[in-house]
Amino acid sequence: MRDGAASTPASLLRAGAVLTVDLDALCANYRLLCARVAPAAGAAVVKADAYGLGAEPVARALFDAGCRDFFVAHLDEGIRLRAGLAEAARIFVLHGPMPATEDDFLEHGLVPVLNSLHQVRAWSALAAHVGRPLAAALQIDTGMHRMGLSLDELDTLVGEDAALRGIDLRLVMSHLACADEPEHPHNTHQLERFRALSARLPVSPASLANSSGSFLDAGFHYDLARAGAALYGIAPHADAPNPLHQVVRLQARVVQVRRIEAGDQVGYGCRYTAPATRFVATVAMGYADGWLRHLSGRAGAFFQGTALPQIGTVSMDSITLDVSVLPSGRLQPGDLVDLICPSQTVDDVAARAGTIGYEILTGLGPRLARRYVGN
Repeated sequence: MRDGAASTPASLLRAGAVLTVDLDALCANYRLLCARVAPAAGAAVVKADAYGLGAEPVARALFDAGCRDFFVAHLDEGIRLRAGLAEAARIFVLHGPMPATEDDFLEHGLVPVLNSLHQVRAWSALAAHVGRPLAAALQIDTGMHRMGLSLDELDTLVGEDAALRGIDLRLVMSHLACADEPEHPHNTHQLERFRALSARLPVSPASLANSSGSFLDAGFHYDLARAGAALYGIAPHADAPNPLHQVVRLQARVVQVRRIEAGDQVGYGCRYTAPATRFVATVAMGYADGWLRHLSGRAGAFFQGTALPQIGTVSMDSITLDVSVLPSGRLQPGDLVDLICPSQTVDDVAARAGTIGYEILTGLGPRLARRYVGN
């Protein structure tokens, strides 16, 4: 178990649920992705607390595995991450500097991703004020229409001789909207647009591929591929076998086991009625912990490889399982059942909830004890 964010044995015993993060599997995924995009380098997206897994221990493990480029969304995420990473790590902040926060980037050694003319001009002005070039990345919009310089803004930028003065351009980047659908025509549209627009800027390293983009043709890879979800074991393409290692295991603790009779009803709304005698386990994992209410009756659990259907409605702090298939007394209060495991992956849970694995992982709440193994 690593120092820092790792839970202590006592907190593991007290916790209603435990999220185990396999750092060896994480690093194996990083190496797989790097091999996939070589000779491009691989970067790690660790925003949203490394998709709920814990940004600091995850980033330290990836740094030890050779990763030097990290991406977060917000300034505060970057500040927290910088405290635990060596100076050799570059930390890019995707949202760039909000007004009046530019000095914080300098203080903490963070690289802003500039998304607008306003941000470009503010960063250039700061460089003039401190009297030295300042590192930055520049994002251009190639058709997602979410972040980055628009075509009009880019026209203005390249038309101003002094627009990038004082900016040490470390990266020109954009983001793919449909990379998880390899045959989607928008991928080619964005690639062509990125080629054309980036050619109008000073020569610098370029980045277009995200996790799923890393599994597209080599033309998408450029100099740096920014992997996020794939590092954490989420399948890059829904309709193809997942080549990645499973990184997380989610377990929840049994609170009690009871016998109910035919006709007895379980949970809010009485949406489950026992057809015969059943044994029901109440488990300490609910929608306050990130187990979505929409999973009611859709995603169960496993105990020592045996499937246990979830019955009734997911409530704030608990779910109920039909454990009648187990021998009497085999499942006891305090035992852990598996909710995310090889038999029910993150992507399986997401499909049953009608969402994506990203939402499942990032929704896992702070009440879960986080345990780090490997590395």
